Amino acid sequence: MASLRQRLFGGSKASERNVDSREDTPEAAEEVRLAPISKIMASPHQHKGRTKRKTGFIFLLGGIVGIVIAGLFAHNSDMIDFPEFKDLSLDSLMDVLPSGFMKDARDLAKGEREAVNYDSFAVGLKLKKEGIKSNHPVIMIPGVISTGLESWGTTNSSRQYFRKRLWGSWSMMRALVVDKEGWKKHIMLDKKTGLDPPDIKLRAAQGFDAADFFITGYWIWNKILENLATIGYDPQSSFTASYDWRLSYKNLEVRDQYFTRLQSYVELAFKVSNKKVTLVSHSMGGQVLFYFFHWVASVDGGNAGEDWVEKYVDSWINISGCMLGALKGLPAVLSGEMKDTAQLNAFAGYGLDRFLSREERAELFRAMPGISSMLPIGGDAVWGNSTWAPDDLPGQKISYGQFLNFRKTNESSDYRNLTVTQSMQYLLDTTEDWYGDAIKGSYSHGVAHTTAEVEANEKDQRKWINPLETRLPLAPSLKVYCFYGIGKPAERAYYYRTSGNPLSSLNITIDTTLTRGRIDHGVILGEGDGTVNLLSLGYMCNKGWNLHRYNPADVQVKVYEMPHEPDRFSPRGGPNTGDHVDILGRQSLNDMILRIAAGHGDNIGEHVVSNIETYAERVKIYEEEERMERVQRRFKNAKKRIDDKIGSFEEKIDEVFERVRDEL
Repeated sequence: MASLRQRLFGGSKASERNVDSREDTPEAAEEVRLAPISKIMASPHQHKGRTKRKTGFIFLLGGIVGIVIAGLFAHNSDMIDFPEFKDLSLDSLMDVLPSGFMKDARDLAKGEREAVNYDSFAVGLKLKKEGIKSNHPVIMIPGVISTGLESWGTTNSSRQYFRKRLWGSWSMMRALVVDKEGWKKHIMLDKKTGLDPPDIKLRAAQGFDAADFFITGYWIWNKILENLATIGYDPQSSFTASYDWRLSYKNLEVRDQYFTRLQSYVELAFKVSNKKVTLVSHSMGGQVLFYFFHWVASVDGGNAGEDWVEKYVDSWINISGCMLGALKGLPAVLSGEMKDTAQLNAFAGYGLDRFLSREERAELFRAMPGISSMLPIGGDAVWGNSTWAPDDLPGQKISYGQFLNFRKTNESSDYRNLTVTQSMQYLLDTTEDWYGDAIKGSYSHGVAHTTAEVEANEKDQRKWINPLETRLPLAPSLKVYCFYGIGKPAERAYYYRTSGNPLSSLNITIDTTLTRGRIDHGVILGEGDGTVNLLSLGYMCNKGWNLHRYNPADVQVKVYEMPHEPDRFSPRGGPNTGDHVDILGRQSLNDMILRIAAGHGDNIGEHVVSNIETYAERVKIYEEEERMERVQRRFKNAKKRIDDKIGSFEEKIDEVFERVRDEL
């Protein structure tokens, strides 16, 4: 590989270059590019002559990699045989590539190095010069892929994996390829109990190593940790509250006492520092934290009382929070598919299905109840009906409200298009009883339209993940910051067809043959951050938590949207990305996290440039009760003021009578 790298990208190591990509926290309604275009883009004259050749190189290289991967997946199968490739080596491959492609490869690699070679500590160093330093203790709650899972089993089948990560490392990749059935046995939870299968023990990795990198070289929280450290944070003032994301939230406490431990982390940090805590969540971590706020106050949970959050928590930084779920979660458990699998080319798709079939993928997802916490919340009130959706675009022929679409054919004449509510019911009707019982016993996806409903739901743990059925904590000094990316299409609806495979237990599959307009291989795309739809990212932050029944303590909520402006050569998007995961490395996000942790969050303005406010007003969750409550509150306040004045007047009259009586 060393010789290959040398021949492909040049013999000498490119000199490192510091690109000044630091930025201030933008003011309200302003977004600033972090790196000059000239730093990462060629001039128009340089670029024009090479575009087609570079695109051709990428396609050629991608095709070669696809063939190799497909061959790897089918290594033990006689269904794929490429005799022409038997004697092919990497060296011989380099010999046959045109020299033009080699030059473009070197240019591409050089541009990538220049684009991503920004100082990871730049944000922290800049703020340190401004006098920004550590203040509030910081506790980070990761998302789904962020936490590694390692084996602690000691049975014959588990000893080879002892303390090796079967999720989130190269050990996972090796186990998946070499011992797929063993890996599946370890990674899947017991279908009946939702807990560990017999003789299997997988646990969430702990400490910063649990979430800084997914696999070597693929950072998750590492850039945030680097910048926090630069202004003075260390393991005594910052913590990672990792968790086993496969478990239902109820079982997180049953098996791992996760919420009890999180409560103790917060209280200990407060006791040591005498400062309220800043909580930072990402993706599914936002739902976990929202559940925790209810758990810690409930007599059926932490029993710490309604004032616990007010006493211990200064702020909640909610990054890419899928508060109303992720639409892609439904096809994942329904048919083992999503955009990532539907858009694979024929070779890669065939290889994936041979290696890990749709049936196996669906089974895996269903046997991880934590993933199903991200099924869409709010039903047709949020996501639309058969003729309308709040985020429908002008001139759009088919509404986004038709979530699962079935093209009319002789094979699918019995199917009809389904809304989100209907799709959820279809999922429960067509999956195993154990899965339906697990979902109905752990989560709720409805809407509470009155304050009385919301208050009653505080006693039902199934409702605690749902911000449309429960409220924010009764903590008037709490500050909530919603930071999320926009401008990267995300899954909004799907076209399905019958599978046509009599051997498959799944009778429908995404219609990957359909591509036109906003439909990409059967996946209908809408606004979002590449993973989560805009309505889920932004409705609660922009509208829902402005309704009194969902935010009775008038907790302050600020929204800052971050447009996706990826650097041309960076595989992770660079310092201006708005991607769901890569946003954790975005410099403006890191800047704001550090300012909030340091106690300067009040200086951060709001920045909303998407159509979320328009969409939110169209969502059919009404506020008539809020209007009536406001009228009633005004009446009560006015009556109280009148009563106070009458009481004061009566006291003065009594005083006058007393003086007159004394004089007489």
